Amino acid sequence: MPVASFLAASAADVSPLFALLSLVLILAVLVSLVLIRFRQSLLVGYLLCGVVIANAGLMPFAGGSEADAVITHLAEIGVILLMFTLGIEFSLGELSHLWRMALLGGGLQVLLTSAVTVAAALALGFQAAEATVLAVAVALSSTAVAMKSFQDLGQPNNPAARAALSVALFQDLLVIVFILILPAIFGQGEGSVVTGIGWAILKGLLFLGGALILGRYGITPLLHAVARTRSRELFTLTVVALCSGVALAGGALDLSLALGAFAAGLVVSESIYSHRIMADILPFKDLFLAIFFISVGLQIELSVVAAEWSKVLIGCVLIFALKGGVVFGITRLMKLPLRPALLTAASLASTGEFSLVLMGKAGEYHRFDPALIQLLLICSAVTMGLVPTLMRASGPIGRTLEKRGWFSSRKPGSETLAPTKAIKELADHAVICGYGPVGHALNEALKRCGVDTLVLELNSDTVRQLKKEGQLVLFADATHPEALDLAGIGRARLVAFTFPAVDMTCQAVPLVRERNPGIILFGRAKYPAEIERLRALDVETIHDERESAIAMVRQAMRSYERADIDPEEVVRSIMAAG
Repeated sequence: MPVASFLAASAADVSPLFALLSLVLILAVLVSLVLIRFRQSLLVGYLLCGVVIANAGLMPFAGGSEADAVITHLAEIGVILLMFTLGIEFSLGELSHLWRMALLGGGLQVLLTSAVTVAAALALGFQAAEATVLAVAVALSSTAVAMKSFQDLGQPNNPAARAALSVALFQDLLVIVFILILPAIFGQGEGSVVTGIGWAILKGLLFLGGALILGRYGITPLLHAVARTRSRELFTLTVVALCSGVALAGGALDLSLALGAFAAGLVVSESIYSHRIMADILPFKDLFLAIFFISVGLQIELSVVAAEWSKVLIGCVLIFALKGGVVFGITRLMKLPLRPALLTAASLASTGEFSLVLMGKAGEYHRFDPALIQLLLICSAVTMGLVPTLMRASGPIGRTLEKRGWFSSRKPGSETLAPTKAIKELADHAVICGYGPVGHALNEALKRCGVDTLVLELNSDTVRQLKKEGQLVLFADATHPEALDLAGIGRARLVAFTFPAVDMTCQAVPLVRERNPGIILFGRAKYPAEIERLRALDVETIHDERESAIAMVRQAMRSYERADIDPEEVVRSIMAAG
């Protein structure tokens, strides 16, 4: 019996959803392990998983024809969560810090890249609407791959990372606008194209304004109430309900689900809960984003790659040359030094996930040539896969060019280097988990010594008060890996768990050590068994009962005017005997 027939027969009584997810997750783990070894992006691994499933005869085991519908729906959820997190991460505060590079640099990058692409597309016989959408898709870069690569290189605060983030902010805005006006571009709006675009933008702005008002007077009080319950499950459920509910409202108003999800994220982006929401929603987003990329890989046909390899090669080279050249020229124009300019160009030289999202949304209003979609899919996969390699190569190339004196050295402009948020520029700081009396005292003492501090707290009232006082604080759980990353644990000097909940401390310590092996850790414990647990994890432990005993003995000796007795020695000997 052929393998495919055997697998199909074996999966006859299995739910297509379960069969597909099982196969996808197993392959994703195996392929990702290989890619991590070669320091490549996991997103590319997900694309490869889809390619393998579609071209290795595994579709019968994954549910056959029913799998297509299943993965289409899951991919749509992935896009919604992607847009939701985009809304949370988008910040007017960041835009104000990086406005020059974002508006001028990002605007020039999109304008020049799109102009060249439109001219080429029109020369090849494309319609104006097709050429416009294709040009914007080519102009977009993979923000996920670029930012992850900067983190992997240990350069999240490099001037190149700031420049890349600036351009990405402009591209994010562009995606939202274009998703909004796609029906009008293809003549499905009301009235003329210009009228349709204007009406679509007006509806979008009214929807966003309404969402912000709802968020201020409805959603934010709801989040306050949920946060006070201290229920992690209820908070996560509320976040998912918020995302899906506003997205559904966007769809019901003849706006896209994607715009609704972006509006939901934007509603909470400036609230004290944004970091906690990011920590809770990231695992869901990562899972469904993986499914989205796998769905893209399922559409790639290796037979087309083999037959049209020359077009694929030319397409990838042209994308790298056009986008990399444009970004390099703009960053040099903005006075970025040679090596950061090369690194920025390498990070943004590919097309990206939003290129595929945009083309997918455009396909709902206009049927594109399947050969063109195949070419874009393949070129996107290849260019995204090569971005980490290009970024690592930019350093040696820059040094070689500098030695030959081909480019003069320039100092970066102050606006380019301006931090997006104070938390992102923290280094050698102390992270204080919990802000009870102990956390408050420790925070004040460290600040008096000139030490930068960041507080992680789950009491929403306390967080709001600390924000008013100007204290850096996150509404976040110290046992969440995403919360630790947001707190900059990898750059911190010490972490203090100021609460006596030893189970939570033991859960968080391995996550902290994974990100910063040499960090100093402080914890609290009440009982001897708990002390041993923390000391086994190399945590500097404060024994609550012992410290209370010392304080009480000291006060008692003062009452009897006995200054000749050392309270610590008394307590130590009694505990050792007992």
